[in-house]
Amino acid sequence: MAWVVLGGMLEPLWVIGLKKYSEKHSKFWLLFTIAMMYASPSCLAFAMGAGFSVGIAYSLWTGLGSVFAVISGFVLFKERLDRIKIVLVTMIIIGVVGLELSSVIG
Repeated sequence: MAWVVLGGMLEPLWVIGLKKYSEKHSKFWLLFTIAMMYASPSCLAFAMGAGFSVGIAYSLWTGLGSVFAVISGFVLFKERLDRIKIVLVTMIIIGVVGLELSSVIG
């Protein structure tokens, strides 16, 4: 599970790096973006290698990546976070938790 969570947390980092690179054209942000584009799916691969099924691992990875991307946008780029976005992100979290529980119980 730790690999999926780590990969989900790294997922929005390459998008943030891409945004920063598009603004500054710095080699640092280019290399950062490439590193995160490699690291995030590598974590997903490690999770699947540790026994997570493809469907559950990928769903958790993308769901967590989406949640962290919304949070990152709000914190770093002052993007608007209204009630509907909070409700929808909460639904993603419920779905991710539900998927994890279904794989443990079932």
